Amino acid sequence: MKVLYFAWVRQRTGLGEETIDLPAGVDTVGDLMDWLKTRHEGYGAAFADPRAIRAAVDQQHVPLDHPLAGAREVAFFPPVTGG
Repeated sequence: MKVLYFAWVRQRTGLGEETIDLPAGVDTVGDLMDWLKTRHEGYGAAFADPRAIRAAVDQQHVPLDHPLAGAREVAFFPPVTGG
């Protein structure tokens, strides 16, 4: 699965994108965030507050309880504001 990181999420993880194999038990977007936090401190900082992260699965905005089964791409980014 391709995972994309945008804005300050990218800065904290140190990556714009990566390809990962989902480990067993990682079934939702929230599970993925929890697993990513364990990889190293940059991910921990990026995903410390799940309320500050938005996600898209295959380019569709989704809640954190959205299942990952069959997904090809997950993107993480901060909330977008306009003005």
